[in-house]
Amino acid sequence: MCILKQLKKELFSLKKILYIDLDNVVVDYQSGFKAVSNKKEKGFFENMEPVEDAVKSVKKLKKYYNVYFLSTAPWSNPYSWMEKRLWVEKYFPLIGYKKLILTHNKSLLLGDYLIDDRTKNGALDFKGELILFGSQNFPNWDICLNYLLEKAKQD
Repeated sequence: MCILKQLKKELFSLKKILYIDLDNVVVDYQSGFKAVSNKKEKGFFENMEPVEDAVKSVKKLKKYYNVYFLSTAPWSNPYSWMEKRLWVEKYFPLIGYKKLILTHNKSLLLGDYLIDDRTKNGALDFKGELILFGSQNFPNWDICLNYLLEKAKQD
């Protein structure tokens, strides 16, 4: 399916909106240090590896949710803004096309679910349901995936 048809289909979809943070949720933030020594260097964000099971889980969730990637980029590293987009394009070429939102206040967005590993940058005040990735209730992608698939069945 061409990208324009996919975007049109999603625009008129009744799927619930799912925002997914990048760093330490789908992107293994620590893997960036293997490529460069300083997180202000070019290439730090772009060369990170995915978190285990993140790519396959997001692809499954895409069938049931209107998925957007929602992240905060360091103001002091302008490369990070571009590199986050390149990372999404590399691992989610169709799912992530024009679906990356960079903000320092996640509570401004309207949606149903937010998967994030922190409560900072407005995540705690998000108006939908915050799924705290890495917490006791949602320690990994397997648990998050099963929880959201169950939620999709209930709707």
